[in-house]
Amino acid sequence: MTPGELEKWLDTEESRSVGWSGGSKKEGPEGGESVGHHQGRRIVEIKHTRKADLTDDDYADMRKVVAYVKRHLAQGGPKEDAKTSRWRYSLMNWGHDPLKD
Repeated sequence: MTPGELEKWLDTEESRSVGWSGGSKKEGPEGGESVGHHQGRRIVEIKHTRKADLTDDDYADMRKVVAYVKRHLAQGGPKEDAKTSRWRYSLMNWGHDPLKD
């Protein structure tokens, strides 16, 4: 997803309705925001950063994103109604829309 698409998605109720909100203080957001929703905002921040200005933490966060997306795609999505599935919504919070593959 482009940064603009992800920002728009993160503003939806569907985006806020999925994900695990019990993360650690280091990676988990505060105020009940899910880890994936928080990570989506982090992805947008990183994508708006010039490559020369990226930090080791930025690269570590993006490796986490790639691992998450790879793991969840391997699990496979629902057989029916993937368009409105929690599986898709969760992946979209992490910046990947599986229906765009």
